[in-house]
Amino acid sequence: MNSIDRRTLLLAGLGAAGAGTLAACTSGSPATPSALIDPSGPAVAAADKQRKHTGRTHQVTLTAAPAVLDLGGGVTAKSWAFGGRTPGREIRLSAGDTLAAELSNQLPGRTATSLHWHGIALRNDMDGVPPVTQRTVRAGANLTYRFVADTPGTYFVHPHVGVQLDRALYAPLIVEDPREPMAYDDEWVVVLDDWADGVTGTPDEVLAELRHGMGGMTMGGGSGSGGTGGHDMGDMGGMDMGAASPSPSAPAASGGMASRFMLMGAESKLLGGDAGDVKYPYHLVNGRVPADPDVYRSRPGRRVRLRLVNAGGDTAYRVALGGHRMTVTHTDGFPVEHQQVDALLIGMGERYDVLVTLADGVFPLVALAEGKNATGMAVVRTGPGAAPEATVRPQELDGRILTASRLRAADDVRLDSREADRVHRVELTGGMAMYNWTVNGKAFDMDDPTADPLTVEEGERVRLDFVNTTQMWHPMHLHGHTYQLDGGGPRKDTAVVLPQQKLSVVFDADNPGQWMLHCHNAYHAEVGMMALVAYRS
Repeated sequence: MNSIDRRTLLLAGLGAAGAGTLAACTSGSPATPSALIDPSGPAVAAADKQRKHTGRTHQVTLTAAPAVLDLGGGVTAKSWAFGGRTPGREIRLSAGDTLAAELSNQLPGRTATSLHWHGIALRNDMDGVPPVTQRTVRAGANLTYRFVADTPGTYFVHPHVGVQLDRALYAPLIVEDPREPMAYDDEWVVVLDDWADGVTGTPDEVLAELRHGMGGMTMGGGSGSGGTGGHDMGDMGGMDMGAASPSPSAPAASGGMASRFMLMGAESKLLGGDAGDVKYPYHLVNGRVPADPDVYRSRPGRRVRLRLVNAGGDTAYRVALGGHRMTVTHTDGFPVEHQQVDALLIGMGERYDVLVTLADGVFPLVALAEGKNATGMAVVRTGPGAAPEATVRPQELDGRILTASRLRAADDVRLDSREADRVHRVELTGGMAMYNWTVNGKAFDMDDPTADPLTVEEGERVRLDFVNTTQMWHPMHLHGHTYQLDGGGPRKDTAVVLPQQKLSVVFDADNPGQWMLHCHNAYHAEVGMMALVAYRS
């Protein structure tokens, strides 16, 4: 298998001139068909002028560079990270502020990258999606993203190139509400992640193995511990030059490649069957392994807002705080009718805000890797006592478990009831046999991204009918908008579509441009489970 695919070559070529301002990075990119609104065109500028802004500018720099990460418990990993840490340093601003974020690409070789502001309804040319809204940012170059963040909520930032998301290139982004209606004493941002990079191999090696599909696997190879130590061979667009071949430490197998990374037998009733594709040696909470967890210190009786972010590549997490119930208040940044639960299920790309009144003692916050028989853990300490065991599984994990389908949007954000002006059927297709995850039977064409878009017009009410024909669940993420689950459900930008099920969502076409719609399983998206939602001019 040739490890340099068409997408990589395109992105590397685009990245060669991608330095300085975003306008410079966009020049020379594939032309927008005249029937579609250009990501930097007058319609986008006009919509951006309507955003309420404070006049304040919040400036940050995100330096993407190789790093040796301390994951705790003696575990280190050679990866790529923002500012040499995982998660990257939290970005926090107030609704209406302008964010001016400079990306400094110090990644090795010819590795191109970008920044996508996950969940933010921002101006289209700042969305960070090569080659649709910008060129990639080449190694050694800088680029400044500038946009108004006018909607409060819990978001995060990550690249939109290759499978770079499954490294440490992510950071939470919190947009505070200056008129916050909820009363609480403190906040704790909790970022969940599944981790293999620099331990058993790189994400590009994972992808290379998965691309062989079930037909190319000889099961029983084990996860291995030799790996590559995270060494990269002059990446182009995030693809490992040597990713096509298994590591020398991987067992040889006649008739196929040994399974170092492909996960077999992961089952979950909550996810409708197959729970995931990839086996990870660690599951992290705020960048720490369970043997040496992140510790949140507070006092009994304090009311704390937890902002939960799933930044993983292939894992849904069932989250519970031992000895406590949680009141769910928001999902994907938008308020919901409050519900009290024992645990909640978070797919990749989803975020939930919950309120907890802390008891006296030491308690485990456990993120069960759904269907994978593994956990991540952090600790809440409000008094003396021994730390929980790394393998603890509080009874709340098996209590009342919340999924998004059980939520309703709060009155002030619920969309008004009206008929859809336009309906798109979005069939989720493909499977593990050939590892050919697609939308409507087609892999997204990075050479010609506007070839077959799902078109909308500004002002329309749009309904997307996700029809999952596969045996796998898919967290479907729409850029630039927040949709509502049909029937008064929650407002979200990422929603789990269960296998062999249909999920309808509606949104108002109020943010012109060209926007990605894709599965937020990093590996499903990379092989083609993406589509373009494009506004007609």
